[in-house]
Amino acid sequence: MLTSWLSAFSSFLWGWPLLILLLGTHLYLTVILRFPQRYLLKALKLYFVKDHTDKGDISPFSSLMVALAANIGAGNIIGVGVAIAAGGPGSIFWCWLTGVLGMATRYSEGLLAIKYRVENKDGNMSGGPMFVLERGMKCKWLGVLFAVFTAIAAFGIGNLTQGNAAAEQLYHAFSIPAWGTATVLTALTALVMLGGIQGIARVCAFFVPFMAVLYIFGCVYILIVQADHILPAIQCILDCAFTGEAAAGGVVGAAVMTAMRTGVARGLFSNEAGLGSAAIASAAAQNRNPVRQALISSSGPFWDTVVICALTGIVLTTSIIAHPDISCSDGSRLTTLAFSKIPYMGSPLLTLSLVTFVVSTILGWSYFGEKALEYLGGLKLVKPYRFIWVVAVFTGCISKIDLVWVFADCANGLMALPNLISLLTLSGVLVQQTQYYLWQHRLDEYDESHVPEGK
Repeated sequence: MLTSWLSAFSSFLWGWPLLILLLGTHLYLTVILRFPQRYLLKALKLYFVKDHTDKGDISPFSSLMVALAANIGAGNIIGVGVAIAAGGPGSIFWCWLTGVLGMATRYSEGLLAIKYRVENKDGNMSGGPMFVLERGMKCKWLGVLFAVFTAIAAFGIGNLTQGNAAAEQLYHAFSIPAWGTATVLTALTALVMLGGIQGIARVCAFFVPFMAVLYIFGCVYILIVQADHILPAIQCILDCAFTGEAAAGGVVGAAVMTAMRTGVARGLFSNEAGLGSAAIASAAAQNRNPVRQALISSSGPFWDTVVICALTGIVLTTSIIAHPDISCSDGSRLTTLAFSKIPYMGSPLLTLSLVTFVVSTILGWSYFGEKALEYLGGLKLVKPYRFIWVVAVFTGCISKIDLVWVFADCANGLMALPNLISLLTLSGVLVQQTQYYLWQHRLDEYDESHVPEGK
């Protein structure tokens, strides 16, 4: 009964109204900020520039890695298969386009996170949409709502469901019992969380590039093996995106609107641009002014959606065309079936990639949830939260948690609403800051404004 009710609410919440609001915000911010996506190369160069400032806890690159750690999860691999099953190969194009447009929204979230962050009693930075809503819009009640939804979503999409996905994959691939996965994953999480944001950032700064390069290498290998089918696959994706025609090799093309809706939804789930979660990590960055961090933040959707999701989609489409016996009806198994067709490397690569993505997501979201609870009740909640988080990792690995997936989807959708309100309301601040630092070529200037003390 509860599952059915939550599923209906999730379908309503993630229906056309929210998708249009999210995509509309992406487009609006892209236009008023004069297409900030064109500064991608500048953003990539800033990865390796150290800012000599005492404002912040971790490097700008580390803050991006924490955000990517949370964003790049099982959804980037399994979720793409689900999108193809539901909306056809054309959904990959719309997913990719959503990632490109989402870069403007992530830019905006990063800028506001730095501008309105505060310093807590431990001397660490705290920020994100809850502080933007409280300090920028003077609407603390909306900030409280965002923090509540973030804390709920963290345990759902960032913890229980991720551990469950890792345990199932390792059991099917290597017959590792769930309790074995639970023990190792729980211990690893506990050890990293003891170091706070600095510990999480150190692990993510190593882990995220490693897992991304490993997965990209695997996808490129598969595409080389199936090179003859790459162009037909790209043609198939474009045809299904704009015409809804049936594709070759048994792939059934979906209607254009279905492909668009599915692809946009998957892109938004993948990079979380508009949800506001990544901005919590951006607020911890050492950066001389808000726009520098905004540029770095904007590159997040490029990696997790424009690169990884697009690569996954092309790999799956080439595999379907090359192997007509692969069924597209079961989206959750489509990726597994496609990778299993690659001799020697396919299944182990998928398993290793999925597990590493899961571990990174658990670590990234642990910080998001911690900061949300700190906003709601102060630093006294941090230690109990970390204990409960570690216990939840073990529970997720050994339990059946179908209800949690639906509950997490609802919480994610509810997170987006107050965050989007803040982005649209404070669009004037975004333009003013961008004009001063970026358009007038003052990107190397230091922002001398005082960071106030918070909770």
